[in-house]
Amino acid sequence: MSIPLTPLTVGDGVSLAAEPGLEAFGSDPWWIILIKAVAIFVFLMLCVLMMIMADRKIMGRMQQRHGPNRFGPWGLLQSLADGVKLSLKEDLIPRSVDKVVYIAAPMVSAIPAFIAFAVIPIGPEVSMFGVQTRLQLTDLPVAVLLVLATASIGVYGIVLAGWSSRSPYPLLGGLRASAQVISYEIAMGLSFVAVFIYSGTLSTSGIVEAQQPVWFAIVLFPSFVIYLITMVGETNRLPFDLAEGEGELVGGFMTEYSSMKFTMFFLAEYVNMVTVAALSVTLFLGGYHAPPPITMFWAGANEAWWPALWWLLKFMAVMFMFIWLRGSLPRVRYDQLMQLGWKILIPVQLVWITAVAVLRVLRNEGYSPVVTGTVVAVFFVAILAAFLAWGRAAERRRSEEAEENAKEVQAMREDPMHGGFPVPPMNAPHYGSSVAAEEPRTTPPAATGKREEVTGA
Repeated sequence: MSIPLTPLTVGDGVSLAAEPGLEAFGSDPWWIILIKAVAIFVFLMLCVLMMIMADRKIMGRMQQRHGPNRFGPWGLLQSLADGVKLSLKEDLIPRSVDKVVYIAAPMVSAIPAFIAFAVIPIGPEVSMFGVQTRLQLTDLPVAVLLVLATASIGVYGIVLAGWSSRSPYPLLGGLRASAQVISYEIAMGLSFVAVFIYSGTLSTSGIVEAQQPVWFAIVLFPSFVIYLITMVGETNRLPFDLAEGEGELVGGFMTEYSSMKFTMFFLAEYVNMVTVAALSVTLFLGGYHAPPPITMFWAGANEAWWPALWWLLKFMAVMFMFIWLRGSLPRVRYDQLMQLGWKILIPVQLVWITAVAVLRVLRNEGYSPVVTGTVVAVFFVAILAAFLAWGRAAERRRSEEAEENAKEVQAMREDPMHGGFPVPPMNAPHYGSSVAAEEPRTTPPAATGKREEVTGA
């Protein structure tokens, strides 16, 4: 029995079988594709150098110090000097490591980070050396899923680095990273679902075009906020850098690495930061479109090469947020990190996706705004009541735990052997004072050059 297949339709009836606008990709000359690929690579490398420098300079100003200011004008070449120094250091490989996996792990982390940027749209169709082409290397009907896939592959490099080092601290760092990335990738993927439902497409260029005239950061504000949180956890940045945890795990999964391999892990981290920041601009901040106030008095703001400038300004604002968080917030505990991901972000996302899906169905079915508003009001009242009940239950649970802890402390005061651990009673006299009172030590004889026994010791 054959079942006829029909194209899947979401949102405002946009078919996922034949995406409009994708025909502009794949027809460029090979040298244009090569130019765009090299431009992406150079842009990512420059972003890494500039981001490291911005990290150190901006946090220095936040902490009332100068930061690097020796190499190059105003210290701008310090990142380049550090990269050259790391590359020229002696490459030490511990004797007990699994050599093949140990060497491959940095490459597994770095290469997927570069691949993900290929589907990010930086501008509309422009003229490049007489050829009309889009400022985007390529696009796919499932382009956002490609970004998620490459991000999930990158964590294998961290896990394999910790495992192949054959050392306890790198292994713990790799395990932490795998648990953290899995937890926050789920919430990140759920934040994309609301965008897919509202835009009706999974291609990055289609999502950018669907954000006219209102950005999804406004329409889908809860998804935008949760994505900002999850992208910090995905890149292992403060306050979520528990995969490294210098105070607990020495250097985390990178403890046994040096020279160029150590540099590649840092390169992968900063390239991942660039990718998730660019993705936030694409999915929630209107992509390369100019902000609405500019388009109100400038009709040509979204023409020619100007959209690339608006994209770059939005991108720099998101990258600054990384630095601001790192200089402002302390590292959280690991249980707090897991609790935030599994008990708060994921449930909130599931509720929010349900609300967005209900709204889109009502809109597509042509219901009146009164019916839609009534359903939305009832839905949010029910959600608010559920959250209030959850808050009361959590408060009751905390009070019960406090009472149990107080009972445990009281039991330990009354019985030193409570719980099976022999501890001295908390109200016992000081041992030194009781011994001194009961068994005074004899005064040693005068200095006669002879050693004598001291009684009562």
